[in-house]
Amino acid sequence: MLRRVAFVVGVLLASAAQAQDFPYGRDLVLDARPMRGGKRVPVLSIDANGAAQIDLWCKRGTGQAVIAGETITLIVGQMADDACTPERAQADEQLIAALSQMSSWSFRGDVVTLNGGATLRFRAAAN
Repeated sequence: MLRRVAFVVGVLLASAAQAQDFPYGRDLVLDARPMRGGKRVPVLSIDANGAAQIDLWCKRGTGQAVIAGETITLIVGQMADDACTPERAQADEQLIAALSQMSSWSFRGDVVTLNGGATLRFRAAAN
């Protein structure tokens, strides 16, 4: 029994050690394949001051993030409305709604997970 408890404590400590601070200033690429007919995948970048650059399937813009501990609030600002297909425009609107509902985050390995109304996974770019 004591070995089992020690194992569980070890696993929890290892998991906690893998958790990292929010990856400010890095490009976070949505863990998704490009939409048909293009190579673009949404990218989110948040600076330490909370300024966010948001590049979606078609639209681009800015926002403001507040990150405290494991909580996150993202306010999507003005988005430039590039000419795009109805499919991409709808995907952008859905992603904007999901980003606006984010309430918590985690960062393990190179994956940032944002949770709220939906769960979004982003990979931190290696550059």
